[in-house]
Parts: sequence; C-alpha cells; structure tokens
Amino acid sequence: MAMRTRCYLGWLAVLLADLVVAVAGTPAEKVLKHADDWFLTDDAERVLANILSWQTVRGDWPKNVDTTAQPFPRPGGPPSGTFDNGATVGELRVLARAVRVTGKEPYRQAFLRGFDHLLAAQYPHGGWPQFYPPGNGYHRHVTFNDGTMVRLMEFLDDAHRLPEFDFLDARRRAAAGEAVERAIDCVLRCQVVVEGTPTVWCAQHDADTLAPAQGRSFEPPSLSGAESAGILRFLMRVPSPSDRIIRAVEAGVAWFEAVKIEGYRYRRSDAGPSLVADAKAPALWARFYEIGTNRPIFCDRDGVVKYDLQEIGSERRGGYTWYGTWGEEVRQAYARWPYRQR
Repeated sequence: MAMRTRCYLGWLAVLLADLVVAVAGTPAEKVLKHADDWFLTDDAERVLANILSWQTVRGDWPKNVDTTAQPFPRPGGPPSGTFDNGATVGELRVLARAVRVTGKEPYRQAFLRGFDHLLAAQYPHGGWPQFYPPGNGYHRHVTFNDGTMVRLMEFLDDAHRLPEFDFLDARRRAAAGEAVERAIDCVLRCQVVVEGTPTVWCAQHDADTLAPAQGRSFEPPSLSGAESAGILRFLMRVPSPSDRIIRAVEAGVAWFEAVKIEGYRYRRSDAGPSLVADAKAPALWARFYEIGTNRPIFCDRDGVVKYDLQEIGSERRGGYTWYGTWGEEVRQAYARWPYRQR
C-alpha cells in the first residue's frame, strides 16, 4: 500500500507540472488563467463570441492568430483550421471551462463539434496529422512537431479523466480514453530503434509506415531533441504505466543523457557564432540529430544536411531554434517519476 501511495503521489506531481505547461501558451490558453467568476462577465462573453467566430465548419481553429481578440473578419473567406502550433486545443479548453461555469448551449455545441473533429481526425494506428482531412503533403504525417500530437493526447486524456469535462456524455469520455490508448501505442511504435537500441522520435513519422519522415525542407528525418522531450514527459504522466512505456522512457532518458552538449551557450542569431563557449552554461540539446551517429544536423531551405550551423544561411540560422534546454525538462520530470529504474 505504501509503495502504491508513493507511486500515485509521484505520478500526480508529474501530471500537475505538465498541466501548468499545458495552459501557458496560445492566446486562447491564456484565458484559462482567469478565475471561474470571470466567465460570467461581459468581457468573457465578448472573448468567447470572438472564439466562436473563428471556428471552422469542421470544428477546428486556425493557427498563429489571436482568436480571442477580435471576431473573424467578414467577408474574407472561411478560416482554415489546424492542430499545429497549439491551435484548436486551446480554444476547446476555454470552451470546456465556459460550459462548466455558464452552462450555455452555444458553447457546448461548439465544443462538441471540435471534440468530435479531433476524434474523427485520428488515424486507425493512433496518430494525428497536422489538420484533417490531411491532404497529400507532409502535413499528413503523424505530427509530433511543435508538440502537436502531445497536446492532442494531453487534452483527450484530461477530457477522459478530469471533472472539468463532466458535462461530456459517457460515450465521448470513453472514446477520448480509447483515443489516448491508441495514440500511446502509436508513440511506442514510432520510437526509433538504432542497431537494436530504442532512442527517441522524429518530429514527424510517415502516416503509413510510421518511419521517420521529412517535414519542411529544413526538417529532415532525424532524432528530435525538442519534440522527444515532450513525448517523454507525456509518457511519464501515464498512471500505472505498462512495461512497454517504462522501457520507452528509460531508453529515451538514456539517449538524452548521452547526447547532451556541455560548455556552450546558444545564441539564436542570423550573424556571428551560434554557440559560444561558456563553462557555466546549462546543458544544451540540438533540435535534430542524425539517425545512427547522433551528430547534430542542420538544413537550409534547400534541404541539404550540414553538420555546422554556421554553414546555414542567415534567414534560417536566426529564424529557427536549433538548440535548446529540452533535456533539462526530461531530467526534472524523470527525477519526479515514481517508476524510474535508476
């Protein structure tokens, strides 16, 4: 009993830490910082009306736009929805809160349309494309890039389990839990194995074969330091994880430890050196590592792989995050994880 209690408390600490991250990003997610009483104000009604105006016929929302600030401009053609860059999940979380506090039917109907769209968009093997229907380009691949699939899994996991979503009918809550289970299976199948050793994940995996796949021209098939951190943190919030999940986490944590870069500070800039020697700087991880060698790799818009960031043109060198401290998030989550093996 004492061991189960410690495991539960450790899992709960990981979950709460990730919930803080989950509501800190897009303009829609920032609305969640308000207390419940705010959702009964005129200001909230205006913000929620703006959010509803940006919802597409299919039920999703566009990315890289503040859907809370102004209503969708009409005329101007319908908005184009996606799951990329935090779009749609943030709006759905706000609507869920509004339904719980106000009980208003327009908010519930908008939420259900978006919720059902997420479920319909999931591939049978458990992955999600960037948007649905996915088309024929790289957007159709299973998209871990920028945390897209992790956000969808976190949201559906919360919808399945948390009181915030008690307004959902039993069928939809059960479907959310089943979708998460399929997604976790997809994640575990996507973990890249090199010479018999599981490592981490690519930013996107082929929609059919689940092999590492090309994204944009400067996002080659590779091992991703950024996206893999989010995947591992999600796996560490799974209660009572299976042996498969535990093995996947242990392998991923070991990979992060093996490829960390110490003694340098990263300066995102279109001119001058990007890595500056600094013995006191925190450990860094590259955005992309070559599969098989673990060498950091970089690409310009021509798609040619380079091993030195200084060989990349100024537009991409300064316009993309090539290094980060993502592995530190993994280390901290692993230190709290009650199922760790070492």
